[in-house]
Amino acid sequence: MGTSEGVRMTFTSDETQFDDRSPEGNPEETAELGKARWYAVQVASGCEKRVKANLEQRIDTLDVANRILEVQIPETPILKHQKDGRSKEGAEKVFPGYVLIRMLMDDESWQVVKNTPNVINFVGAEQKRRYGRGRGHVKPMPLGHAEVERIFKHSQEQEPVRKIDLAAGEKITVLSGPFKEFEGEVIEVSPERSKLKALLSIFGRDTPVELEVNQVEKI
Repeated sequence: MGTSEGVRMTFTSDETQFDDRSPEGNPEETAELGKARWYAVQVASGCEKRVKANLEQRIDTLDVANRILEVQIPETPILKHQKDGRSKEGAEKVFPGYVLIRMLMDDESWQVVKNTPNVINFVGAEQKRRYGRGRGHVKPMPLGHAEVERIFKHSQEQEPVRKIDLAAGEKITVLSGPFKEFEGEVIEVSPERSKLKALLSIFGRDTPVELEVNQVEKI
């Protein structure tokens, strides 16, 4: 999927199954809803849940539930390592600053989404201004059906990823073991093994030492 910034995005959701089948009911409504597509919308960083809540409220208030059908925050399951050695399940935004919306695109539905607080713009192709200077408007571009199906299928099948809040270059203190109270610098993190390598000053020399993640604390 292309964006106006040249960035390729992948989204996941553990709440929604992609279903491109037309709903039952009035044949005309069925045909119309079958045209609904998924769009990516850029929002202010850290405001994804707020945008989702505000947009869902606007959908009800403005009576456009038949045009804007679904709003999702792309997330993936994670296991975050705790200091006591246990892992806590949680979720992490796959691409912070974006939400997915399944909708029938027209002037009304576009305005409802675009005018929601903290929404920046739809992801799409920038249309140049015919006259004058300045940026033009962005033409929303829907995600492909196969891509959306793959996104949601991947989300449902994915095992939680272990998340460790440490990175190379960060300073740590050793909490336990033979190097307790030593300070050092992380040089490598292995989330799948819950281990890391750090440079510790031993006998006046920087020495690489492998440690368990729960043995250290970030300074």
